[in-house]
Amino acid sequence: MSDQDQTYNAERARRLERMLVQLAESIQALAAQGRLLGEAGELMKLIGDVKSELFHYEVRVTYDTPEVAENRRIVDEATRPADPAWEQRNWTPDDEDAPEW
Repeated sequence: MSDQDQTYNAERARRLERMLVQLAESIQALAAQGRLLGEAGELMKLIGDVKSELFHYEVRVTYDTPEVAENRRIVDEATRPADPAWEQRNWTPDDEDAPEW
């Protein structure tokens, strides 16, 4: 799958906006004509198409390309606190958890 398939570009976002407006207009027109429930099958198809595209938008708009994901991993790793098991301890002889050597 190419990065273009996994990202959501501006053209596709405008298409989704048009689909949402078209769905709203269709609902309003059918309601004005008193045919809202009579066209339930067509509305379900339109809603399904919009729902599918909204899902793709929601998932893909947050998609990280492999390069961005690697950069994010590097930054996360660099800012993560050190492993506490390797932190230097300065024990005193009267510390209860001091190792016995």
